[in-house]
Amino acid sequence: MDIEEANTDAAQRMIEARPVLVGLRKARDVIPGMRDNLLLHAGPPITWDRASGPLRGAIIGALIFEGLADDEDAAEAMVVNGEIDLEPCHHHQTVGPMAGVISPSMSVYIVENETHGNKSYSNINEGYGKVLRYGAYSEDVQERLRWMEDVMAPVLADAIAASEGIDIRTLLSEALHMGDEGHNRNKAGSLLFLKALSPHVAKVAGSVETASEVLGFIGDNALSVLNPVMAACKAMADAGHDVEGSTIVTVMARNGTDFGIRISGLGERWFTAPADVPDGLYFPSFEADDANADIGDSTITETAGIGGFAMAAAPAIVTFVSGTPKDAVNTTMEMYEINYAEHKHFTIPQLDFRGTPTGIDVRKVVEKGITPCVNTGIAHKEPGIGQIGAGLVRPPMAIFEEALVAFAEEYGY
Repeated sequence: MDIEEANTDAAQRMIEARPVLVGLRKARDVIPGMRDNLLLHAGPPITWDRASGPLRGAIIGALIFEGLADDEDAAEAMVVNGEIDLEPCHHHQTVGPMAGVISPSMSVYIVENETHGNKSYSNINEGYGKVLRYGAYSEDVQERLRWMEDVMAPVLADAIAASEGIDIRTLLSEALHMGDEGHNRNKAGSLLFLKALSPHVAKVAGSVETASEVLGFIGDNALSVLNPVMAACKAMADAGHDVEGSTIVTVMARNGTDFGIRISGLGERWFTAPADVPDGLYFPSFEADDANADIGDSTITETAGIGGFAMAAAPAIVTFVSGTPKDAVNTTMEMYEINYAEHKHFTIPQLDFRGTPTGIDVRKVVEKGITPCVNTGIAHKEPGIGQIGAGLVRPPMAIFEEALVAFAEEYGY
């Protein structure tokens, strides 16, 4: 198979994938390879000594949540002494926003690609403010996590089961027509998610009070659908992975220190370089010097053809990440230059329903000198403070150049 045939195959597999949310269960029971001494994290592999503040804080918080450590010092000692393993979410068919830390007792969404049969997983979104994904681990964070597991998760699990599956591809397609781009703007998608769940929550919650709490938590969080969307994008991208001879990018991810990518035709190899600080808008009293380098698995959305690649569909996103509506359109148009295909299910009304650019081709990135554009939240570099802004960031060109050289060596070009 030549490169063009391989890329057509990989891109079409991504586009034809139909991810459906089918369940919610404990991570240890469903995530492949999950074990009691393992914590998953966002981005490419990293060790404690190189981990950023937000990632360290999330690791500490997860160990306290699991009851394995009583405080920060005990948690750090467990990791340093080798009692706890750290591995990327992507090594386990999983994705997590920002620090992306998932521990064995946390509940995770289960998404199944009904076209190709592969599954993917993501945790439950905590909402805004001081949250674990930004490295916070204080008692109020722990209390929220316990409520999510003890009260909300069982209700969501039963509601999803009663729904007989929520088609995330269809949800995303509709949300793009309602002003979302699927990464940082999910207002419409989260309302569609709430609409799909609410009749079933009302039936299975057991009491009016519990139903009200769960529905209120989901409804008040405009990012509530982000995590199942990320899992859906992971399922779509994985469908296009491991196609021999393909130069399509199937993973983009950051751990707060490094930005990494994987290529369909190069198996499980990572190509990494230092992550940059996003350029964007900061909340009052914060500035660029406070920011951590880019972090999170949520770039799986751009990898699958939405997020920053679909900004033309979401002109209001610029009030959050900076720029103008014209800039949003221009960004999408630029992304067509480096992608191999256009998505037939994700279309943009503002561009006469043109399909979103899908299937980043590492050859085009290097040839045209254009790197993918990602819109993202900005984390404070110290654990526990949380989100301090939002903006745009691009991966280092070096990782695409390295990947292209490795591809040429692997296939004898």
